[in-house]
Amino acid sequence: MLIKVLLHEAENPLEITLREAFCCLEPKLRPPFPLTIPTQQDYLDLNRAILYGVLCEPHFAKVHIKHLHGVITDGYEYFTSILIKIVNELYFKLVDSVKRQLIWVTHEMVNVLAVGFDDLLVALMRQIVGGDFGEENLWLCFEMVNLFTSKWDYFIEEEPLVLSSALYVFLRLLADHCRVLSIPKIEALRQMEIDFCERMLREKLYLCLRIGRDLVRLLQDLVHVPEFRAIWKDLLYNLSAFRTDGFVDISQIYSTRTSKFYFLLRITPEMESQMRFLMSDVNFGSQKRYQIWFAKKFLALPERKTVLVDIVRFICCAHHPSNEIIHSDIIPRWAIIGWLLKCGVKNYVEANLKLALFYDWLFFDENVDNVMNIEPAILLMVNSIPKYVDVTHSLLEFLFILLDNYDIERKEILLRGVSTAFCSLVRKGVVQSLDALTSCDMLSPFLKERLGKLLSETQFPLVPSLFVKCEKSSSLHTDYTKAGCSN
Repeated sequence: MLIKVLLHEAENPLEITLREAFCCLEPKLRPPFPLTIPTQQDYLDLNRAILYGVLCEPHFAKVHIKHLHGVITDGYEYFTSILIKIVNELYFKLVDSVKRQLIWVTHEMVNVLAVGFDDLLVALMRQIVGGDFGEENLWLCFEMVNLFTSKWDYFIEEEPLVLSSALYVFLRLLADHCRVLSIPKIEALRQMEIDFCERMLREKLYLCLRIGRDLVRLLQDLVHVPEFRAIWKDLLYNLSAFRTDGFVDISQIYSTRTSKFYFLLRITPEMESQMRFLMSDVNFGSQKRYQIWFAKKFLALPERKTVLVDIVRFICCAHHPSNEIIHSDIIPRWAIIGWLLKCGVKNYVEANLKLALFYDWLFFDENVDNVMNIEPAILLMVNSIPKYVDVTHSLLEFLFILLDNYDIERKEILLRGVSTAFCSLVRKGVVQSLDALTSCDMLSPFLKERLGKLLSETQFPLVPSLFVKCEKSSSLHTDYTKAGCSN
């Protein structure tokens, strides 16, 4: 038995397929094994049968895996693909003994350098839920960081890029784990995560730099941890400590846009599926019950709400709706983010959420960045007027706080990025002008003055009318407070 099935639930088709293959071929799964060469279909069935045996017969797993080694002809590609499918579709339903075997067989696939083992590791890391301090989730964290630590040499030699994925995951998890001091089981895990990330940053910075600018965002969230504070100082003032050719200033990281692949690492496949459904199939105005369901499923506990930061980065950078959806009645991305902002989070989470929303603004370069990454923030500010002008005010105020404080020594880079972002949004037709912000009587004079100064210094063309072209017009408003979360 692979999964826990409730009385009212139908059996899972994937489990049925694996179990039937095992039952049909069980006599052939015991030594002595037949010497005949299987047909293509027989080979696929044998892979499924052996996998089911490995997962459900722990006492016989070593025999099954030796059998697999003896018959394999495709570099374990099909076997690994089934494992990935199990992780993506069934992990949260797997019985505990199967989860343990899943980790065991993952080690085996790394040992033999199976085709697709890197994708299997990514799939497992995505099942680690941010802000979840339950025993089962912490166990998976421990197993994964232990795997990366124990197989370090394998990855460096054969698949080094998977280490950058692991770094992104564990830096993000550490932001949660370092804020919790009352759970003894976290202490050993936290130190293992710190040791792995420190080793990556100290010894393999060239791999870490592949993450791009979000690497800086994650490191700054850990600056209170002594090991990362030391790394941060070296990044700013002692780059020779890293012995990385061609790396001369942290601004080089700012200029590298983070691939959407990394943002997918910190939301589970189920979260991704539900979010994409919401932004692809639900009409604006009909989203309330779906948002309530999502909040109850993924945000019920206060500590779980740190995942909102990851969701906002996913929405901005990894989910870009088609023109057909943009011009339809489907709920727009900015409205979803407006709802998330009203989900009653702690101050530091709210600040990180806003930073996630504006992060690409700070370093925006039309030759590198996609205007769709910065679109939700401008549309949220514009469309919140006049009904939710407090949202507009708080976001615009936060943007100027970032300009003044994020990196004082490189403020010119930030000013250029934000002004370029505003220019690009108008030039690309996301908004026809910024008059809704510069002329809004409900916004504080100070904010309007600062915005006007920023735009005038860059010789920005101000058009006296505003027309929102992309996603939804400013006449559309969403009722954030009735979307399943409370302040």
